[in-house]
Amino acid sequence: MASKVTSAYKVINQDYVKLDRFDGTNFNRWKDKMLFFLTVLNVAYVLDPDDNSVENTTDDATPEEIAKEAELKKKKREEDEFTCRGHILNTLSDRLYDLYMSIKSPIEIWKALEEKYNTERQGTDKFLMMKYFEFKFLDSHPLMDQVHELQVLVQRLRDLKVMIPEALQVGAIISKLPSTWNEYRKKLLHMAEDFSVEKILRHLRIEEETRKRDAVNFSQSSKVNNIESKISWKGKRRPRLKLKNSKTIRRRSVHASIVIRKGTTLKIAEFSRKRIN
Repeated sequence: MASKVTSAYKVINQDYVKLDRFDGTNFNRWKDKMLFFLTVLNVAYVLDPDDNSVENTTDDATPEEIAKEAELKKKKREEDEFTCRGHILNTLSDRLYDLYMSIKSPIEIWKALEEKYNTERQGTDKFLMMKYFEFKFLDSHPLMDQVHELQVLVQRLRDLKVMIPEALQVGAIISKLPSTWNEYRKKLLHMAEDFSVEKILRHLRIEEETRKRDAVNFSQSSKVNNIESKISWKGKRRPRLKLKNSKTIRRRSVHASIVIRKGTTLKIAEFSRKRIN
C-alpha cells in the first residue's frame, strides 16, 4: 500500500497529469484527461460496470486460499474506489464538488456526470455550427492562432458526430482570411492543386512567417537610414532657404483698410505707404 501511495504522489507531481477543474464545459476533453490520469494510477477499472476482477480466482486453489484472495481483492478494490472517487471530486469545480460529494460510489458519480452533460450536448451542435460559419480572422491577432481556434471548433463538432468535409474546411479557411491577405487569397484560389487542411496550414504558416520577417527587416532598415542621415549632416551647416531680394520686399506696398463707424455713416479710409529707394 505504501509503495502504491508513493507511486501515486509521483504521478500527481508530473505536469502532464495536472488537470483543469471541470466547470460544466468541454466535458469530453475533461473526461478523456481524467480517464488517462486514472489509468496511470491503475484505478480506472473501477469505473467499468462489467469488471469482474474480484471474482477471478485460480481453479486449483483451496477454499481458504480463495477466501483470502477474494478478501485481498475486495480490500484493494475498496481502496481503488476511494482513490478514484477522490480524484474525480478534486477535479470538479467547487459548485460541482458540493453537488456530487454525497455520492459515495465513483462509478455513480461518473454515470451522473455522463448523463447530465451528454444530455446537455443536445443543441450544442447547432450553436457550434453557427459559431464556425461566423468565425472571422482578424488582422489584430496572429493568423495561425486563429486558425487553431477554428480547428478546435471542428474537433468539438466532430465529438458531436458533426463531420465537416476537408474540402469545406479548406474553403472556409481561405474565405475567412483578413483583408490584408486579399492578394494571397487570390493566389491560392488560382492554384490548380487541391489543398488538404495540412497543406493549406503549411502555406499560411510560411506566408505569416515571411510577413513577420519582412516587417522586422523594414523596421531595421528605416532606423539605419535615419541614423545615416543624421551622421552625414553632423558638423555641417545645413543649407538655408534662399529668400527673395530684400529690395523687392522693401518695395512691397502695404495697404490697409480701416472701417470707422460714426453714427450711421461709414467712412473708409485707405492708407498706402510705399518706401522709395
